[in-house]
Amino acid sequence: MYIDEFREYCIAKKGVTEHTPFGPDTLVLKVMDKMFALTGLDVYEYINLKCDPEYAAELREREPGITPGWHMNKKHWNSVKTDGTVSESLLKELIDHSYNLVVEGLPKKVKEEWLSLE
Repeated sequence: MYIDEFREYCIAKKGVTEHTPFGPDTLVLKVMDKMFALTGLDVYEYINLKCDPEYAAELREREPGITPGWHMNKKHWNSVKTDGTVSESLLKELIDHSYNLVVEGLPKKVKEEWLSLE
């Protein structure tokens, strides 16, 4: 998946916005102001995605292109290679998983606001 495809796939989701809080070379995608994905813009080698801790460990054992999240809480984040080592279908599944985890954890008031979005 190329970076433009990754970006488009993410921003098509309800409530997603783009940010560069760590400088111009790191793209952060947030749902309702909570981060669910980030990647380098200067070097697009990995995407960091939030993940259920048990599933994260399982993925790391099974998939050579998935490692503990670089510069992230390694219990809750994975780094996923973008060079084709991880299939595009699995990558999309992991983006969806990350997005859904963050949405599930939103405070009630914020989740109600998210639900009201089109």
